[in-house]
Amino acid sequence: MSQNRSFPDDFIWGAATASYQIEGAAAEDGRGPSIWDTFSKTPGKVLHGHTGDIACDHYHRYESDVKLMAELGIRSYRFSLAWPRVFPAKGKVLDNGFDFYKRLLEQLHKHGITPAATIYHWDLPQWIEDEGGWSNRAVVDYYLEFAEKAFRELGDQIPMWITHNEPWCASLLSYGIGEHAPGLRDWRRAYRAAHHLLLSHGEAVKLYRSLGLKGEIGITLNLTPAYSASDSPQDVAAAARQDCFSNRWFLDPLFKGEYPAEFMERVERFCGDLDVVRAGDMEAIATKMDFLGINFYTRSLVADDPNDPLLGVKHLKTDNPVTDMGWEVYPDALYDLLHRLQKDYTDLPIYITENGAASADVVEDGNVHDADRIAYLHQHLEAARKFISEGGNLKGYYLWSLLDNFEWAFGYTKRFGIIYVDYDTQERIPKDSFEWYRQVIAANSLPETVQGTV
Repeated sequence: MSQNRSFPDDFIWGAATASYQIEGAAAEDGRGPSIWDTFSKTPGKVLHGHTGDIACDHYHRYESDVKLMAELGIRSYRFSLAWPRVFPAKGKVLDNGFDFYKRLLEQLHKHGITPAATIYHWDLPQWIEDEGGWSNRAVVDYYLEFAEKAFRELGDQIPMWITHNEPWCASLLSYGIGEHAPGLRDWRRAYRAAHHLLLSHGEAVKLYRSLGLKGEIGITLNLTPAYSASDSPQDVAAAARQDCFSNRWFLDPLFKGEYPAEFMERVERFCGDLDVVRAGDMEAIATKMDFLGINFYTRSLVADDPNDPLLGVKHLKTDNPVTDMGWEVYPDALYDLLHRLQKDYTDLPIYITENGAASADVVEDGNVHDADRIAYLHQHLEAARKFISEGGNLKGYYLWSLLDNFEWAFGYTKRFGIIYVDYDTQERIPKDSFEWYRQVIAANSLPETVQGTV
């Protein structure tokens, strides 16, 4: 007897994008500069000097892009709102700032696709960064002003809201490691930024509820399970520190109302007193939400390294396949992560809000044969299905990404899309993975065999 490979009838199949990565139209209709406009135009920050000025030109091509979504058969589309389109400068609000999204929503509804909106996906207005950005507590009020305007203008049309995408990246990667905009290497500011991101999330959840809107609201975390390289106490402790850095620093405040104490001590020893948590902050951060979104791509394999001043870890490579990002393919980590979340943190519905693989795609005879991506998707969806079959509360899956796009500091050199974008002509070419995903959605089930190899 063959194994049941079906998903629940109400499972949400979706695809995801982000505003700066696909929209383009960087100076149209009054849009102001974001930190990514500044960062990408700073020499040496983005590969080949690429910018999101044009990107996929989705701002002008959204109607045909939505038709491709309908052809794919997705039930939901996750996109983000560009803050600089609404608040381009200090004290300036554009009444037409949400007009593009209203046009997009009209097309989505026309094709029966449910919208899921991310309020913040990293394109902070530059004028806010000039005042200290996420490390300045004033950003919380600026964010709530943006969120309230979005709720009031779009709230009756969008049933699913995500406050933030990957606050780890928006804080620690951006203000500490310096790989993303604004590109700073200041760990004290990085941890202050993380706190303000979390605080603005909790306050936004309360704000949404106060407006009496009927939809659901949550947050999306990028979570990377940490595995120890050996059973030695030193390596096990290193994995625990890595877990605090990548995962618990955000999970614990959201679900337990506190930062991990053992890691807070290490952070403050490294950064100095953070002096950032005020009375009532942790209670606000832990405001109960309606769901948890997770973005998953790979795992960390770590060993103890006394020479690493912040974490005391070193990252190891394995012989397992990697994607074009150099990230190890390890789908068992997704299964382990889902179980851990349900066991240790929450019984809330979980959505995989991003999962996918970058491949070195080429067009051959008008087609893109991306068997490695298909294998990656199949293996991770199998891990998700297994979790559901054991009673896991996983409600949906948003593939990253619908389109090839501006891949942040890698510019246009990395392709995650199931639709190939020729950036010279803006031609869209659905890849083999597009057809594979279309069939999975239509059948609400995985094929019995994995096609291709990663």
